Amino acid sequence: MSRKKREDILADADVDAYVSKSELWRYERQIKIFGEAGQKRLKKAKVTIAGAGGLGSVSAAYLTVAGVGKILVVDNDVVELSNLNRQILHWEKDIGRKKTESFAEKLLQMNPEVELTVLNEKIVADNVADIVRDSDLIVDAMDNFQTRYLLNRVALEKNMPFFHGGVYGFEGQVTTIIPGATACLRCIFPEAPAPETLPVIGATCGVIGGIQATEVVKYIVGVGELLTNRLLVWDGADTKMEEFAVERNPACEDCGDFG
Repeated sequence: MSRKKREDILADADVDAYVSKSELWRYERQIKIFGEAGQKRLKKAKVTIAGAGGLGSVSAAYLTVAGVGKILVVDNDVVELSNLNRQILHWEKDIGRKKTESFAEKLLQMNPEVELTVLNEKIVADNVADIVRDSDLIVDAMDNFQTRYLLNRVALEKNMPFFHGGVYGFEGQVTTIIPGATACLRCIFPEAPAPETLPVIGATCGVIGGIQATEVVKYIVGVGELLTNRLLVWDGADTKMEEFAVERNPACEDCGDFG
């Protein structure tokens, strides 16, 4: 995405948020990068993170410590022993607990300055629009394409940036979707893969979730080039990262009717 378009996105950003002395000290190292105005934009931002698993653990942790003002985490699962190899915000003492409650406890200890809301609910067609209604953007930390397509569609309808990530074994993928300007998720993946219990090594979630969080911060503060119309693929087994150009499909069933 060009610098001009990035500036257009941020042109109406209200950066009158108050940043306290303690916040200036907490965020000192990143304020050196994007200034106090950037930190104010983070504080004003409202982010929905869909999924409280492996990707959600990483993206939520880094967005929380970065000082994103309002974070909503949505998930309806409970913590299981088999989650603990990758879902790093859940610990053995949390087994049997709602994932959202586990997230809330850890994230608020990381940064009590953030206004954190958790919703123990399954994302379905009937509630997705209401769930994200007050958000500025959506982080896709899901493990199934049926829900991802719902989020993709509502992001398009509400003109919300959508930050997709996915993992499989040592491999992962990530892209940033700007409605009307880039390929959407359905353009890139027209059909969902067959449902399965995904093999995952935890470190893969760390790589992909970290990139998602980086993209979100970049978008909010207006620095760098976003991962738009590009699919970044990580191969941890061979320690390789490749990038594939993607294009918007004019006949896409999700975004073809959006300007």
